[in-house]
Amino acid sequence: MQKKLAGRTGIIIATLVVFTYFIFFGAGLPKKGSIKELLTNSIHLGLDLKGGTHLVLQVHVAEAVAAQTDSDAVRLQSDLAKAGVLGAQVSKLDPTKVDVINIAGVPLSDSSKASTVVNGTSYSATYDVASVPNGYTLTMKQQSRKEMEATVLQTSIETIRTRVDSLGVAEPVIQQYGLGDNQILIELPGVDNADQVHNAIQSTARLEIHEVVGGPAATEADALQTLGGSLPPDAIIVKGASSVTAAGNSDMFYVLKRVAIVSGTDFRGAQPVRDPNTGTSQTSFNLTTGAGERFYEFTSANVGKAIAVVLENRVRSVASIKSAIRDSGVIEGLSPDEAKNLSLLLRTGSLPASISYLDTLTVGPSLGAASIQHGVYAAIAGMLVVMLFMLIYYRGAGINADLALILNLVILLGFMGLTGSTLTLPGIAGVILTIGMGVDSNVLIFERIREELHLGRAPSAAVQNGFAHAWITIIDTHVTTIVSAAILFLFGTGPVRGFAVTLTFGLLANIFTAVFVSRTIFDAILNRKQRGEALSI
Repeated sequence: MQKKLAGRTGIIIATLVVFTYFIFFGAGLPKKGSIKELLTNSIHLGLDLKGGTHLVLQVHVAEAVAAQTDSDAVRLQSDLAKAGVLGAQVSKLDPTKVDVINIAGVPLSDSSKASTVVNGTSYSATYDVASVPNGYTLTMKQQSRKEMEATVLQTSIETIRTRVDSLGVAEPVIQQYGLGDNQILIELPGVDNADQVHNAIQSTARLEIHEVVGGPAATEADALQTLGGSLPPDAIIVKGASSVTAAGNSDMFYVLKRVAIVSGTDFRGAQPVRDPNTGTSQTSFNLTTGAGERFYEFTSANVGKAIAVVLENRVRSVASIKSAIRDSGVIEGLSPDEAKNLSLLLRTGSLPASISYLDTLTVGPSLGAASIQHGVYAAIAGMLVVMLFMLIYYRGAGINADLALILNLVILLGFMGLTGSTLTLPGIAGVILTIGMGVDSNVLIFERIREELHLGRAPSAAVQNGFAHAWITIIDTHVTTIVSAAILFLFGTGPVRGFAVTLTFGLLANIFTAVFVSRTIFDAILNRKQRGEALSI
């Protein structure tokens, strides 16, 4: 008995020491600093307590759909030509209908060949095909469009998450925003530097390489004149950044092929370098195997023509193809900072569609400080009142309950320091609720012990029966509440998840302190009492 009691006491003391360490140092090595500094470094505060930046972004998924149909239109034109359908024209007649491809001018003698191509599995799996006089209309299926939009949104979230991670922000919230279609919610606790946030988000723009078919020109109308005054359906006009224009500070306009040769997802590596001859900054890049083969085929067949690097829908660099390029190249005309930022952009991938800001809000630290102060006061006041009540109502056993409550709080905070969880304002409410449930567990046990004593049981038998009868009820209430907290964590957002985290950690600690620790203290007290001596409860 003595050995078991000593072993259980050792487990409790070790738990107290270990979780106290986690409160101040987390999972890392000991560091020097004030108590406040150690606490704030170990236990991260959420946006509602620490302040920070709140953003809502709109992802323009229609651009990705348009890019896919543009690519399919080019592929369809090639497939028809390979099938011997000569004279057919594939285009997108209505710019407002980004998911519709039109085929016109199919000779009557080739209608069977054209039907075989457009109704083949390559296109019919994605498009609804309708026959029109001398042609077809292909409209992307609603299911295919929904799947593409969902993929674009998820890819955008992952890309932005990678970029935000470069800021070193602890537990940023980056997820789909439930109050709007194709929107993303970003919350960055502790980040109040507007320039830093804007640079991080702005660097998530799309990057593509296009073939140049016209320009540069001083105006959009002049750019059109380089093609005879009309814009082909497979071309677009894009403004060039001032830094790439020969005229210095004035913008220039370029006519580009609508379908990009390679896009952001085709890059697999990049780094800033300097031109060995001129010393100017450049960004060297490497392409994936498939994109490298595609780039090689294009550059082999178009030596002497110009290609443009388009970033954020602006031409950032224009270069002439001097020889075939397979899977690597350089982007010129950049400042040192631009070369560095562009390298980061290419390494972490670019967005499949552009984004725009719907809401930007910076939460000041004063609100968080006041919230922390009020929350801590409420928790301390509530805990002191509960501890005083337990001492008055349960006398000696009240000390047992109070020690269990203190250890419960230590384990809860230690859990948060160990896992790096974020404490939010609802999280403080979870701590207070945990204190209440810890007291409830003690009350269940103590009342059962009192009943056993009233039935004439000896103190040791009353304690044993009291714990045995209350155990099932405690487990039942705690497990059902933990399941509810797990659902909140899975489907909730930032502050709600903070509540779920503290509640779950607190309940797990409750099971340990209310049953194991409290029983050990009772056994230690009974072990020191003489036979027939009453139990203070």
